[in-house]
Amino acid sequence: MAIAAPANPVLFYDGDCGLCAASVRWCLDRDRRGILRFAPLQGATYAGVQIPDKPMSLDTMVLLDADGLHTRSEAALRAMRYTGGLWASLATLGRLFPRFIRDRIYRSIAKRRIAWFGPADSCKLPTPVERDRFLP
Repeated sequence: MAIAAPANPVLFYDGDCGLCAASVRWCLDRDRRGILRFAPLQGATYAGVQIPDKPMSLDTMVLLDADGLHTRSEAALRAMRYTGGLWASLATLGRLFPRFIRDRIYRSIAKRRIAWFGPADSCKLPTPVERDRFLP
């Protein structure tokens, strides 16, 4: 299954990471319009993304939307923007900081995410309505 530009933005995350699972849960709870879709970086959906130089490391969040592939802090800010409301405004403020600074902070947290937040072995299961927003 080749994916270039999805109808809805897709947030790819490390399916084995507790922080990543919490981030997905955060997005699900705030994206009341149901815009975002979610898929693990280890899954078939991400394997089908046909974009040169897509990240293969599990230490980055990746967001694919009509504007292309976004990683690290840019992916996080775009996910916040898609949730709408106050979070979209905060994402706009986050862009005031240069990307190299945002990404340095992102990498520092990503490097320690499993030690700090543990694995994603006890995540809340999605509701039947939410399940439709998850891709393989």
